[in-house]
Amino acid sequence: MDDIVRQAMAKWPAVPSVYGWLALDRRGRWRIKSEPVGNPLVAEFIGRNYEPDARGRWFFQNGPQRVFVTLDYTPLVYRYAGGTLRTHTGRAADALTGAWVDEAGQLVLATRHGPGVLHDRDLEALVPEFTGPDGAPLAEQDLATALERLTAGAGAPLALRYRGALVAVRPVRAADVPARFQFVPVPQPDTAEEACT
Repeated sequence: MDDIVRQAMAKWPAVPSVYGWLALDRRGRWRIKSEPVGNPLVAEFIGRNYEPDARGRWFFQNGPQRVFVTLDYTPLVYRYAGGTLRTHTGRAADALTGAWVDEAGQLVLATRHGPGVLHDRDLEALVPEFTGPDGAPLAEQDLATALERLTAGAGAPLALRYRGALVAVRPVRAADVPARFQFVPVPQPDTAEEACT
């Protein structure tokens, strides 16, 4: 979190939170009241000050004001380039802790930064890292069959190699992702809470 944000929080500790104003789409783009954030400096500022609270509600700390984020899918979107996974906020992942395929064929990943969907444009670059459970390369047809089984909700002999380690790829239903990873896709204010919308 930026120092200027910490200073503002200390100076004004009781500013009402904002709900329904900021959203994150499946490609890692911020939207303010449905309009994309086009200024890269603003997007970077949001990303540097973005994190979850103890209840799994992800927010952007805008100075003294907490702005809760509506999530189109997951709280993070991972990009893959040059052998490295990075969050949409620019944090590099040093290891994978889990990988799942949902019924739409989207790859959900977990790292120490949190859960996130892989950006759809980066799946092709990651395909060579899919292996059998023992790390052996897969024929194209075997990979296609494994992915079909996973999208149907069945297990498959598939692993994902990242930084020399293998992680089993498992099926997941998109509707179950928030509960599995304990995050709130559409944060709401508490009944007694003073909030801005």
